[in-house]
Amino acid sequence: MTTAYEDVPFSELLHHPAATTRRLDSVRALRLRRRDAGDLALMRVDQMEQDTSVMDFASRLLAGLVRTENIAALRQALPEALPWSTFLPADDIDTLLSELVDTARGAVALDNLAPIALLLTQWRHSAEIYADPALLDILTREPDGDLGSVPTPEAAE
Repeated sequence: MTTAYEDVPFSELLHHPAATTRRLDSVRALRLRRRDAGDLALMRVDQMEQDTSVMDFASRLLAGLVRTENIAALRQALPEALPWSTFLPADDIDTLLSELVDTARGAVALDNLAPIALLLTQWRHSAEIYADPALLDILTREPDGDLGSVPTPEAAE
């Protein structure tokens, strides 16, 4: 396999399913482009299982490093894997690593990597805030004056 994926119009799969799926012999996955909806991915089950086993290994390795108190090694390697993490405060780095290990282990157990992607996106947004002093000031300063009364929430029926 030479490339990770190949772009293919969704209609090509509908009109030529055998020829289109044979392309999976030379790529890991097909990205099926759709006009009116999000793109889809088509891959072989064995490829998906391999990807899952790699993710399982990585999450267990991270968990093992944390459990054996090799946080220093993880902290040192983190900017290589997540360059934006250099903008996070030291305490947040430890929290990120802890959440990443827990989330990765849980996500692999569920065969759903979406929680890991969500966690990384959330931390990246935090890094973007810390990287911009003006934005950090706006989001962390105390509000000016009294913001007024807060209405009592209505009881749920």
